[in-house]
Amino acid sequence: MLAARREITGRLLAAGHLDPACPPMQAVAQRDAKISFLPEVAKNNVPLSKVLYAGAMMDFFAQFLGGPVLHYDFTWFRAVAPGKGAPPHADVPYMGRGTHNVYTAWTPIGDVNLEMGGLMVLEGSRKHEARLQPYFKKDVDAYCVNGPHAEEIEAGKRWWGAFDGALSKDPPEMLKRFGGRWLTTEFSAGDALVFSIYTIHASLDNHSKHIRLSSDSRYQLASEPVDERWMGENPAGHGVAGKRGRVC
Repeated sequence: MLAARREITGRLLAAGHLDPACPPMQAVAQRDAKISFLPEVAKNNVPLSKVLYAGAMMDFFAQFLGGPVLHYDFTWFRAVAPGKGAPPHADVPYMGRGTHNVYTAWTPIGDVNLEMGGLMVLEGSRKHEARLQPYFKKDVDAYCVNGPHAEEIEAGKRWWGAFDGALSKDPPEMLKRFGGRWLTTEFSAGDALVFSIYTIHASLDNHSKHIRLSSDSRYQLASEPVDERWMGENPAGHGVAGKRGRVC
């Protein structure tokens, strides 16, 4: 884990995201840093790959899922500068084309206290699966080929908005709709929070001076269908190749 953090903070420093007056391992944000989602930090990152895709992590998922495990090739790496957190959502609208028996490991790359704002999950969200079926059937990369923006989407000139796959812009409002509590804690290096593709989650705002480092990695049984958007040397992801047109 320390080797992964050292590699990541070195890259962030070289890119100008960290305060050069502070030790890089502290990940103190450069003034006015605006970064949050940096999947490129995970590419060709051997120390991080050892944490996420070898050893104890893969052994855990093999035991948890009861068979040989496949991980997505794409790593959702987050380097969250001071600012707003992620809105409430589940993962299925973003990666639901294969099996839905997909699990996320949210892994902090270093300690994350409450001021830095880690992940939070909605208590009892699985109880609302029937109510949320229309949302769970959503695909953020589906579009209407006979719609007004089809040509722009197919040309890569139109991107879905940050909240297209979200349930709400307001975490407290979610409690009024579904009840329960938002649950979180302080995390330490070596922790991992594992949840299903249906779990409603969000992240707290980062009120610290540090960049919060974490990754979302995904795992499933190798024997089950996989969402092709997240596989291969250069996964299509939400790009043009990942779009799926339909007549509406």
